[in-house]
Amino acid sequence: MSEVVGTVQGHRDGHGFLVRDDRASGDIYLSQQEMRSVLHRDRVRARIVRYDKRGRPEARILEILERRKAPIIGRLLHEGGVWLVAPEDKRYGQDIMVPKNAIANASAGQVVAIELTEPPSMYSQPVGRVTEVLGEIDDPGMEIEIAVRKFEVPHRFSAQALAQAAALPEKIRPADRRQRIDLSDVPLVTIDGEDARDFDDAVYCEPAKIGRVKAPNGWRLVVAIADVSHYVKPGEALDDDAYERATSVYFPRRVIPMLPEKLSNGLCSLNPGVERLAMVCDMLVDAAGEVHAYQFFPAVICSHARLTYTEVAAILANTRGPEAARRGELVPHLLQLHEVYRALLKQRVRRGAMDFETTETQIVCDENGRIEKIVPRTRNDAHRLIEEAMLAANVCAADFIAQAGHPALYRVHEGPTPEKRATLQNYLKALGLGLSIGEEPRPQEFQAIAAATKDRPDALQIHTMLLRSMQQAIYTGTNSGHFGLAYGAYTHFTSPIRRYPDLLVHRVIKALLGGKRYHLLSGKLEDAPAPRAAKGRGKGKPRQTPSEEMERWEAAGAHCSANERRADEASRDVEAWLKCRYMREHLGEEFSGTVSAVTGFGLFVTLDALYVEGLVHITELGGEYYRFDELRQELRGERSGMRYVIGARVRVQVSRVDLDGRRIDFRLVREGEDDAARLRARRERTLAKTGAEEELARVKSADRAAKAGTKVKARGAKAAHPVKAAKATARKTKTAAAPRRAKRR
Repeated sequence: MSEVVGTVQGHRDGHGFLVRDDRASGDIYLSQQEMRSVLHRDRVRARIVRYDKRGRPEARILEILERRKAPIIGRLLHEGGVWLVAPEDKRYGQDIMVPKNAIANASAGQVVAIELTEPPSMYSQPVGRVTEVLGEIDDPGMEIEIAVRKFEVPHRFSAQALAQAAALPEKIRPADRRQRIDLSDVPLVTIDGEDARDFDDAVYCEPAKIGRVKAPNGWRLVVAIADVSHYVKPGEALDDDAYERATSVYFPRRVIPMLPEKLSNGLCSLNPGVERLAMVCDMLVDAAGEVHAYQFFPAVICSHARLTYTEVAAILANTRGPEAARRGELVPHLLQLHEVYRALLKQRVRRGAMDFETTETQIVCDENGRIEKIVPRTRNDAHRLIEEAMLAANVCAADFIAQAGHPALYRVHEGPTPEKRATLQNYLKALGLGLSIGEEPRPQEFQAIAAATKDRPDALQIHTMLLRSMQQAIYTGTNSGHFGLAYGAYTHFTSPIRRYPDLLVHRVIKALLGGKRYHLLSGKLEDAPAPRAAKGRGKGKPRQTPSEEMERWEAAGAHCSANERRADEASRDVEAWLKCRYMREHLGEEFSGTVSAVTGFGLFVTLDALYVEGLVHITELGGEYYRFDELRQELRGERSGMRYVIGARVRVQVSRVDLDGRRIDFRLVREGEDDAARLRARRERTLAKTGAEEELARVKSADRAAKAGTKVKARGAKAAHPVKAAKATARKTKTAAAPRRAKRR
């Protein structure tokens, strides 16, 4: 059997998987016995020893190549005179023994970080020592402290980076203005959420003439982005820390920024009324929503207002309202922004870009960091306006770089793999929609299916399947286009404060504007021919670059993609913890909800009122066998034919909350179940009472007959002994009632 090298991925049930380094095929199963000598995220060499009935491989570990050295977070426990730590991440699978003299100043029940001193073996548990005491599990913000360590999110800047940030000026200097266009008089504005703290993009729009016409027939759209690259240079401490983080991480009430606050909320934030350095994408957009021409240049800008989505939406809805009166001088420009947005939106539809409306939620916390309520984020035209403006700038950046043949990081989103395409085709065929996708799927086909099914009762299920069939978006040096947005080339240019790929794109654009080339490997600029003017899309021929340089760009893309996923996992973990804590106050309560996912082991249901998701295990669906139909994505009862699909409406009761496992369990409540239970109980009591009275009358009658010396016979049968008959009836009544009482519980 073949040997493979990979990383161990533990499972909370005790077994694990080996994730291959080469990603050649699927993960390899590791039994509980094999997992005894390793921990989650160890690197090992293993041999495939067998295949199960479904052809899935199972491996035996041959050699441990590298032990994970990161601290493990968990609760310190004292059981039977022994100190141990139960890891917060259940994928570790084993408790860690701690000698009495290695618990530092921690006490039982506290959350601690532990460093391994002895790895696990086939016959012994791992041993470690406490290196950090985080505090009590109920301390405000503890869930975030756990998450940043659990997912190894860098949350402390190096001393060198902090010193470098502190040495930066409070405002722009005369030297910073050199070779920049002064746009401080242009009424650019920032439009963000109410809770935003850093502002990295500002917009402005005015009517413009395109071609030889007398009247305006298009718009000039200006997108100004904070010029982080002016302050964060390759090879410096700030750049090293930013690359390590790769992205800011957002939690309820707290942000782990990519850059120190001096930059993220100060010098690089486009705060109103102060001059800031920016990289500008200046575009001409025609009435059809096509970007007719564009140019990039460094500038000095001054934001004329800090607007919110709610405020802008109110102005667009009522230009004579109080919000519009307060921003009178800006209203004409906002109306022009809305006009260019509508043109860009039409072009988006013609392009066939996918647009699935999903419900995003916002967690509102109290002073102690606990959930007060969960509310839906309502998207309005102001949100969509900014989104379309940023998309246009990102596309121009990708086109500018591609035409120059310069390596960079693209944001790539590929369509379905052949396997997922086949699954989706079979699913659509099973539904009998009369719609399908071709051998080479196009975004327009997906958008057409979404539009044709939006009014169906099962629209949510169909749209979910469309989304799941596509691959995850990544950063890579190879441009493969963006399937979901239907762009041939797309990159991220608009958020360099919080995303490292955007910072790299800024450096590339600056190098090209100066007639140079940016080398990621060394961070140096090299003389090169100036880029040609961008008059068309995709006409530039990529130049050949050294393979080592391209490998570096691919590695940077993989690093940024991995850290983006890490940030998402950490954010979801904190939100799951908060939601579990919140739902403990609702144990036993009933809610209406919608089935959001169907699996072989049950249903995931999202509650309408609370926007919290939980599991209805398949054992809670009733006393029959349910079969999972992977093709139709449904659970169907074999006897009753009862079907559960995505989008189905159900009523559930909160039955269990597992805070450590971040899991909420529901019990299905069928309509009228409580009323039926009450009727059954009343009927049982009535029957029991009636049966006892009738039996007592029979006993009295038999007793009188016995005393008179007469034998009373039942019709066609001999009368039973009166005492025995009473006992037998009581037993029958009790036996008949027992199952019903048990079922009611």
